[in-house]
Amino acid sequence: MNDGSIKAVGWARSFPIGAGVKAARDWTRERLDDLGWSRTDPDTADDVLLAVSELVTNAHVHAHSAAQLVLAWDAECLHVTVHDASPLPPEAREPGADALGGRGLLLVDALADTWSAYPCPKGKDVTACFSPSASAG
Repeated sequence: MNDGSIKAVGWARSFPIGAGVKAARDWTRERLDDLGWSRTDPDTADDVLLAVSELVTNAHVHAHSAAQLVLAWDAECLHVTVHDASPLPPEAREPGADALGGRGLLLVDALADTWSAYPCPKGKDVTACFSPSASAG
């Protein structure tokens, strides 16, 4: 039985090395605007944007590949998936206090409700899930 309501919505786009991180963040911000999160849950929207920046950066820097970004909203969770061409699993590092980088997965772990990585035939997918805060409605 179809009651006419949308059960899920999704978007996908590829971001090349070099110009991808800012473009991915801007594109994601537009999708968050479409969902109303920028207005109703700006803190979670900011968390999503930071996680997208980190995951796309990881694809470019560590996998040396373009990043395929997929956002899927299922009315409970926004699934943020970045696919890259490296079969190697992501590794969280413990950077030194003076290190300029190396905190990407630590940030994703702190910001997302959950995250996971899965091997694929041509690389891997890293997915982080974000639920709107209870105060968002």
